Formats: sequence, C-alpha cells, structure tokens
Amino acid sequence: MKTLAVVAVMLLAGLTAQAQNRADDILGTWWNAEKTSKIEVYKNGNKYFGKIIHLETPNDDQGKPRVDKDNPDAKLRNRPLMGLVILKGLEYDEDGEFEDGEIYDPKSGKTYSANAKLVGKDKLDLRGYVGISLIGRTSTWTRAK
Repeated sequence: MKTLAVVAVMLLAGLTAQAQNRADDILGTWWNAEKTSKIEVYKNGNKYFGKIIHLETPNDDQGKPRVDKDNPDAKLRNRPLMGLVILKGLEYDEDGEFEDGEIYDPKSGKTYSANAKLVGKDKLDLRGYVGISLIGRTSTWTRAK
C-alpha cells in the first residue's frame, strides 16, 4: 500500500510538471497580428505578461519615441510604447488555455479582458472582450523567429 501511494504521488508530480511545461510554451517573443510590433511574453509568479519590445515605427513624425497618446488617463499619455506592458495576468488553466488576463490596445487606449490559446508552438490566439468572451475579437500572434 505504501508503494502504491509513492507511485501515485510521483505520477501526480509528473503530470503537474508536464502541465507547467505546456503553460510555459507561451513564453518568448511574438509578432502581433499586423506584424507591426513584437511582444515579449514573460512569467511573474504563476501569471503571464507581455510587453512591447519592438515597434515597426518606433518614433513619431518629429523623431521622438512614440508614446501612449490615446490613453484615457491623461497622466499616462507621455509614457513610451516601447517597453509598455500590454498583456497582464494570464493564468494557465486545466483545459490548456490561458484565462483571466487583460490586454491593452495602445491604438484605442482601451483595456479588454483577455483569454489566449496556443495553436501548436508558433501561433497564439488571443481574444479580447468586454463582459463575456463570446462578444469580442480574436487576434492571432505568431512566434518571432
């Protein structure tokens, strides 16, 4: 009986480690759907975040770094887009998906609830929505090589 308990604990630990490895497949650098920016997805605790690390057009017409000019909070409109955390708090669930996050759209200045799902190793379907996920939009990011 003791041996059976040890085997059960080892199997459970192995399954937990395997699920964690699948969760970490989201880590890395991704192109947004329009291929105008790269987002680095990283982990903090058991949650996943994404920040802008490359912009196709990093500077405005005056040659200055682009800023978050459309943010509804006037105090945040001068913060640079480069390095801006736009994806926050995604959590990996038992169904193999990422839920309960938020995504910020610097083009509109709006923040949406977000879920994500890996499609293979190189595609990430990211769904932004208000209220329920049925009413929203899915954007497919591709892994940067």
